[in-house]
Amino acid sequence: MNQGLLAGVKVLDLSRVLAGPYCGMMLADMGAEVIKIEIPGRGDDARRNAPVVNGESAYFMNLNRNKRGMTLNLKTEEGRRIFKELVKKSDIVLENYRPGVMDKLGLGYEELRKINPAIVYGAVSGFGHYGPYSQRAGYDIVGQAMSGLMSTTGWPGGRPTRTGTAISDVMGGISCCVGILAAYINRLKTGEGDKVDVSLVDSMVSSLEIINMIYLCTGRVPERIGNRYEAIYPYDTFEASDGMVIIACGNDKLYGLLKEVMQIPELDREEFDGNIKRVQNHEKLKEIVDSWTILRTIDEVVEILLAAGIPACPVNTIDRVVKDPHIAGAREMFVDLEHPVAGKMKVTGNQLKFTNNKIQIDTPAPLLGQHTEEILKEFLGIDREECGRLKSENVL
Repeated sequence: MNQGLLAGVKVLDLSRVLAGPYCGMMLADMGAEVIKIEIPGRGDDARRNAPVVNGESAYFMNLNRNKRGMTLNLKTEEGRRIFKELVKKSDIVLENYRPGVMDKLGLGYEELRKINPAIVYGAVSGFGHYGPYSQRAGYDIVGQAMSGLMSTTGWPGGRPTRTGTAISDVMGGISCCVGILAAYINRLKTGEGDKVDVSLVDSMVSSLEIINMIYLCTGRVPERIGNRYEAIYPYDTFEASDGMVIIACGNDKLYGLLKEVMQIPELDREEFDGNIKRVQNHEKLKEIVDSWTILRTIDEVVEILLAAGIPACPVNTIDRVVKDPHIAGAREMFVDLEHPVAGKMKVTGNQLKFTNNKIQIDTPAPLLGQHTEEILKEFLGIDREECGRLKSENVL
């Protein structure tokens, strides 16, 4: 069993697909005992998401490692009774149903706090648990569109573009994890739990930082600008002879170093004097920088600029990332696991690194209902015979 900073913290994870399971994954990676509760016979919808290895979803296996799994039918009276008994002995409940679903089942925060006033209740939804849009269904692409992110992603003149990953689900999961930990710390001080209400749309709006501030402060509606950044320049992708390279001059000092390296007189023009002017004249500046980078390979550009103290890197494809000696090697961002059905595989590592408490990813995602009997006996003293009866009645 994973031991870590959250060892001893018990989490009931009712969430499905991505945002909630990502939050539960982070808690589990940090040592919490996370129990994945799924619908009998069907389980999490993500179990059927591509890619699939030996009939098992790699999508699901990545997000649900380090968790134990059981099945429980919350639509049955007995299933709800068992869940309430589990809540009495748990610290955190995590769910990402549409707002109101848990209340209709009699398992919403107000009901659960009656039986465990210290329970921390984490809820992730598309639009949050209150407000005029709260009953709308929320998926990652909805979060990206409604927040304004898609309107600013892509190239000038192009169409709004979704980011390659489900970033609003991920941000929602991380936000919920932060909120749960804050509520848990407060509970340690006061003995009282709380409800953490996280919206995918809110999470993405928060992440847009400068994009929001441009409009709020100037009235200008930010548009698609490709790979450059609104606040500083040169901070963009540039053409090397064999692909794309990043150069990130975040201040005047770095631009000065860039001029020294490139030795191009045009970089000293008055119109590039100071960051504000460089942002205003970014198109002209990009042409000049491109004229230098295009004569060199990606590796040559990166090596020269890094040696001069200028942030630069290749635009990696994923096959390069998983072989990178820093990312995949030293930082352990890809971890080997042995799954009982899928076999040997790699999952994405955890981004959090602690000096005194190393995160362990050593338990594969559970098969559907794999630990049901084990968990019910451990928590509630229910024996195998009773579990058999509950299964026959479609409770488990």
